[in-house]
Amino acid sequence: MFEILPNWHPLFVHFTVALYTASFLFFVLGRVFFGQAWSGECLTAAFWTLWLGAIISVLTVAAGFYAFNTVRHDALSHAAMTDHRNWALATAGTWWLITLWSLRQKRKGGGVTSPFLAGVAVAVALLMSTGWKGGELVYRHGLGVLYPTKTENSEGAAGQGHAHEENKDHHHGDDHSH
Repeated sequence: MFEILPNWHPLFVHFTVALYTASFLFFVLGRVFFGQAWSGECLTAAFWTLWLGAIISVLTVAAGFYAFNTVRHDALSHAAMTDHRNWALATAGTWWLITLWSLRQKRKGGGVTSPFLAGVAVAVALLMSTGWKGGELVYRHGLGVLYPTKTENSEGAAGQGHAHEENKDHHHGDDHSH
């Protein structure tokens, strides 16, 4: 695999999130503007993005298990990984049930019922919560990222920062360079 991308989970998860979120938005537009000439097109897009999301989410879950078992981590981040994994499995299962329900909806004439739309809304809420937990793994725990290599300006091991001269006006804003 490419060194910069230690696993494929981030790639697949972003497609999954985008497709499921777009599907929800298309379902809402198709429902809100029901009767308009283009509402049927919104529903068609909603079904297709949902079905593509379901297919890609299988790859997302598989890549997630690979990441769970291969990414270096400590005890604290392991607990966060386990929490994210559990939410992800519940979320994926919910979306897969929604997908099966959508096939039934489509077979009955393609309309979107209020209970179905409510189910999709719940699934989106689960998706956002699971995504938040995944983001925490990366941005709070530093999982799945490559650490800076030791350079002339580093103080030793990765993650310890870089050296500063005493009593110099130095800040970490966007307008400085080393």
